[in-house]
Amino acid sequence: MRTDKLMDVTLGQLLDQAVSTHPDNDAVIYVDRAFRLSYREFGDLVDRLARGLMALGIQKGEKVAVWATNVPYWVALQFATAKIGAVLLTVNTNYKSSELTYLLKQSETENLFIIDGFRDTDYVQTVYELVPELKLQERGFLTSPKFPSLKRVCFLGQEKHRGMYTIPEILALAVMTTDAAYQERRRTLNPHDVVNMQYTSGTTGFPKGVMLTHHNIVNNGFWVGENQRFTPADRICIPVPLFHCFGCVMGVLGAVSHAATMVFLESFDPVDVMASVEEERCTALYGVPTMFMAVLHHKLFDKFDFSTLRTGIMAGSPCPIEIMKQVIDRLNMHEITICYGLTETSPVITQTRAEDDIRLRVESVGRALPGIEVRIVDPETHAPLPVGTQGEVCCRGYNVMKGYYNMSEATAQAVDTDGWLHSGDLGVMDENGYLSITGRHKDMIIRGGENIYPREIEEFLFQMEGIADVQVAGVPSPKYGEEIGAFIKIKEGHVMAPEDVRDFCRGRISHYKIPRYVAFVDDYPMTASGKIQKYKLRDLSVTLFPDRR
Repeated sequence: MRTDKLMDVTLGQLLDQAVSTHPDNDAVIYVDRAFRLSYREFGDLVDRLARGLMALGIQKGEKVAVWATNVPYWVALQFATAKIGAVLLTVNTNYKSSELTYLLKQSETENLFIIDGFRDTDYVQTVYELVPELKLQERGFLTSPKFPSLKRVCFLGQEKHRGMYTIPEILALAVMTTDAAYQERRRTLNPHDVVNMQYTSGTTGFPKGVMLTHHNIVNNGFWVGENQRFTPADRICIPVPLFHCFGCVMGVLGAVSHAATMVFLESFDPVDVMASVEEERCTALYGVPTMFMAVLHHKLFDKFDFSTLRTGIMAGSPCPIEIMKQVIDRLNMHEITICYGLTETSPVITQTRAEDDIRLRVESVGRALPGIEVRIVDPETHAPLPVGTQGEVCCRGYNVMKGYYNMSEATAQAVDTDGWLHSGDLGVMDENGYLSITGRHKDMIIRGGENIYPREIEEFLFQMEGIADVQVAGVPSPKYGEEIGAFIKIKEGHVMAPEDVRDFCRGRISHYKIPRYVAFVDDYPMTASGKIQKYKLRDLSVTLFPDRR
């Protein structure tokens, strides 16, 4: 394992290294559509796409939002934007129009790439409804009163839509950018430039754009791969979303930093996962616990060969010990690792090691990656606490974000003057530096790997007529770890049913944010000072919802 200093390279330079050292190694594979590119072919595609983006007029520092599932051109766009100094802004595929509106406005996004849609959301129609000028104005000269920063909308595929550029058209425009101009743009880049922005909800209810640099995510991805003992011979099955750091950093950069092969799925499906692992003889598999459960419990499980699997990552929520045992025994993943972190930390802070025993993999989230300090502090005084004492988890190092976009006060609250990022999670560290997460100082809900902040849902539900007050808390769930519970006080004279609440949410907020459980209450448990005790609502939910699944 490398123990020298951190890499000081851009994403583009990282890819160039892989192309130079292992040009014929498989880089990107999609089993379901016979899509396969070597590192040389992938590098050529990225360079053409980058020059095409320059020909469109995309400048250094412009944001390029991508609202898409794991389609083949997603990763090419990740590196192409990085090579011209643009900032890739990842958009959650579950977003609805109101969430997309907020993101585009707050981020001042200049460029938007979309696919046709996902699940019950038509992305093309959504964008036309938000930006009706798109159908009427000349491409490249978009002027939208609602989104004054937006200049271009592109389709991440071949299908043509009015007002949008297609990928083939952008690739064809590459000839308009000279190699000299392309190389000159690349010479202006610095590893400490922002290259990636991801939106994470906050306790205020308003999502914040986390700004991550090349230096942040290149090094984090590298060490995540090192702790799985990756080499160019490894083949990693990546069914997790690329819009999360799990996909685009731990997956993509963990692989590219080792010239390993990436086997993608456009979206998660247990049969497609099993087929991809078998057909491509994958050595590693990524997923949240619910994904692993879906594979292990599938009726076709015994028909597939998992003998080539060795390692991988389980992250996003705690892993039950029985599931971990099955992953090790039945999926052959004897060196599987557990990771813990936040979007604000690029994302991994701690990781178990391939040689760690099963106890450490289920009772802890590992120890700090090289180059990162972790300490436990008193949540109120911020004073460091001794080994074995519960407190707030803080970290400092190369992985800490550059800040929240246009939110200096929120940045100052998250990262103190000494550079320590305060996670809001409660944990205990043992004498060997292994961290166990014991709770959350903040009210965040984790549903199957998705981070959900109650305040955001509360503020949305306050718009519903008849609601006097609402508190949202996590409800324990055997399948997802937690589900969303809404505890509602109804205004006098109004009548409401749980399904009314869910109907109000459908189509307006992401499906995973819709409360699965709704209870109507007269009062909330309070402290003596009048603060609502959400943990007691969580305890109450066990009695209110005995049929939890």
